[in-house]
Amino acid sequence: MNIADSYRLLGLRAGATYEDIKTAYRRLARQLHPDLNPNDDRAKERFIRITEAYQFLLSILPAEVSPQDPPVAAEPAEIKVKVHKVAQNPDAPELSLVDRHLLQSSYEQLQDLFKQKKFPRAIALAEGLAQRFPDHPDVRQWQAITYHRWGQHLIQDRDYEKARNYLKKALRTDPHNRRLWAEIEQDFRRLEEKIYRQR
Repeated sequence: MNIADSYRLLGLRAGATYEDIKTAYRRLARQLHPDLNPNDDRAKERFIRITEAYQFLLSILPAEVSPQDPPVAAEPAEIKVKVHKVAQNPDAPELSLVDRHLLQSSYEQLQDLFKQKKFPRAIALAEGLAQRFPDHPDVRQWQAITYHRWGQHLIQDRDYEKARNYLKKALRTDPHNRRLWAEIEQDFRRLEEKIYRQR
């Protein structure tokens, strides 16, 4: 996704302000949110795309003009696999102060989205970060964990084929994460049991 596509998806002209971006995103999100359109796959896909566009535009704005949205109240949920905080990984590339701030605030936002079970938004955030920081190992790990959490949620929703795809995607994204492999192995066993019982 590039800047022009992101503005177009949100119905904005290039150079729109942070407030314009936020307003456009909120207006579209209210129309397209999966909770409001539970059986509409096109609305769900559009919601994911506008969320990606929104996160991408926020990621390229200077941190001073893109404060975090206020968190949405929702029931807390346990996070099975913890996401590690930023700037502790010695393999991570050297980052500017703005980028470190962006990663830290994104980490906190990702945790909130997990608690709220807003997995499509969490995926959009993680994929936007992966575009911005393609070589950052923490971002790769967050992206894999986000796919994993969505896969687990899809198992609960009995969307088994989609769950299998996201669990595989998590493994491909962070193939050297042993803890993640162990968790996903258990999820695959649980998935196979559920499919077997369904027959």
